[in-house]
Amino acid sequence: MDGAWSTVIICIVLALFCVFAVRSYIKKLKHGCCGAGSDEVKRVRPPDKDRSHYPYVCRIGIDGMSCKNCAMRIENTFHEREGYYAKVDLKKQSAIVWMKRPVPENELKELVRQAGYRAVSLETMDVQV
Repeated sequence: MDGAWSTVIICIVLALFCVFAVRSYIKKLKHGCCGAGSDEVKRVRPPDKDRSHYPYVCRIGIDGMSCKNCAMRIENTFHEREGYYAKVDLKKQSAIVWMKRPVPENELKELVRQAGYRAVSLETMDVQV
């Protein structure tokens, strides 16, 4: 009889594990990798959307992004500051950042870090982007 009880207990533990795993997976499908619905990121719009006002452009390679919330966090970090306009491309794992003034590389990398990600490359681009 002892063997039967241990089998029942093991089955219950496995069933609970499966239930929690499935619930977690469903949350990720609904809300992206960044968690539950309460963690959904609200988009911050840049005050000036006219790209012709931004004469400096760079592409930043970013490590650690995996969903639209990740992309929005990075864009918001730039948009919350005066003189930046950013657009993230998840497939390319990068962001194009338009700037009204020249900005040192370390400042751009620090903004990406503040958003919770890591800048892995940075290249200056022509304004036509």
